[in-house]
Order: sequence, then structure tokens, then C-alpha cells
Amino acid sequence: MTEEFRHNNSVAPLRNVVALVELIERVNQRGPGLPGLGVFYGWSGYGKTTAAVYAANKFRAYQVEVKSVWTKKKLCTEILRDMGVLPAKTISDMVDQIAQELARNSRPLLIDEIDHLVDRNMIEIVRDIHESSGATIILIGEEKLPRKLMAWERVHGRILDWVAAEEGQIDDVGYLAAIYCPGVSLEEDLKLQVLEESHRSIRRISINLERVKEFAQTRNLKSIGRKDWDNRPFFTGEAPTPRRAPK
Repeated sequence: MTEEFRHNNSVAPLRNVVALVELIERVNQRGPGLPGLGVFYGWSGYGKTTAAVYAANKFRAYQVEVKSVWTKKKLCTEILRDMGVLPAKTISDMVDQIAQELARNSRPLLIDEIDHLVDRNMIEIVRDIHESSGATIILIGEEKLPRKLMAWERVHGRILDWVAAEEGQIDDVGYLAAIYCPGVSLEEDLKLQVLEESHRSIRRISINLERVKEFAQTRNLKSIGRKDWDNRPFFTGEAPTPRRAPK
């Protein structure tokens, strides 16, 4: 999260950042009587959290990232903490506090890692907050989130739009290179290799660009291509093969 906060003003052109921003704008500008829930979903590593950090700053949104061990009370407490509101003693009163704050200032609420709430049968509390506030609430989760939500008709029926985070593209490599590989010009053939070796994961692209930067710095290179990189390995995310046992 530290890196994402540090660079949040530099990731705006990333396609998934743009997609999330457009989703929030669409939900914010919905017509009277339309539901205010939006879903942003996709595979791990596609940069959803980075997009959420940027969007939270752009829209002055409240933002929480759900942990697997959270209870309803913990969720409400963390939302209220982000709002700067002293939590009430009961969950029902905290839900009212959250709804009142959202209705009062019209700021969106972004809930990342929402799958944990669905898996633990706690997603209805989000619907309660939405119904009481009428606010824009964006649910951010994994690729299977839309299908999971089908089991919760009262939530599923209040989704205004679904937006899928996409795999990285060559343009994303260029934008990320300015962040993770500053001062070094990457030739197109190396950008393409980084993209493919990273399996188009935004997270792995960032890791590999950091490696390219370290390599270029040790050799005092201002420009680097595939020929310079040679056959050095990239981080692919694959687990190392077991080593031979010592004799």
C-alpha cells in the first residue's frame, strides 16, 4: 500500500484506473431512483487496489480494505474510523452513523476485498448501508465476485453496473516504467518481453520493471533493450521447483 499511495498521482493513465474512475462517475451521475452499487472485479494482480487508491483520492471517497477475519462490527468500526466518526456501541447504530455520514456529504464508499464479506455471509450489511444512505458504494473483488453475488438477490438486484478489470497492455508497461524505472528508457522489444513474462499482471510488471531499473543502474545504462537484458530471468509468479536434497 505504501508504494501505491506514493505513486497514486502517476497511475491515472492505467486502463484499470480509468475504468474504475468511469464506473464511479457513472454511479454518481445515475438517474433518480436508480441503485447506487457498482462492482469492480478481476483477477489478482490486475491493479484493482492501486486503482481504488487513486479513485479514493480523486473523489475524496471513503475506503476500506476488508480482512478475512473481520466481523460486521469491525467493518463498521473501520469505515467510521476512515470517516473520522466515533463509533457507537451497537452494530445497528454504527450502520446508521455510516449511512448518515454518506448521505450528509455525498462522498462515495469504496470497499475492497469484498469477497470476504460475501464468503462470510455479511454482504447484507452493505445493502443496509446503501438503502439507508442512497450513496454511491463500489464493491471491489475477485473475478468470481459477480457469480457469488447472484446468491444474494437483494444485493445483486441493486447493482447499477459491473466493470471488469483487464489484463495489462503494452501502454501500461510504459506508464509503469515511468514510476518503477525512472531515468531509464525501455525499448519496445523489452517492454513487450516484460509484458509477456509477467503474464500481463500489473503487479508482476511493476516487480519486473524494478528489476530492470536495478540492472540498468548497476551498468549505468540510460536506455535498455532486450539485447541488453539477454537471457536474465523475469519474475513470472511461478513457484520454484524443489531443490535436490543435500547428500
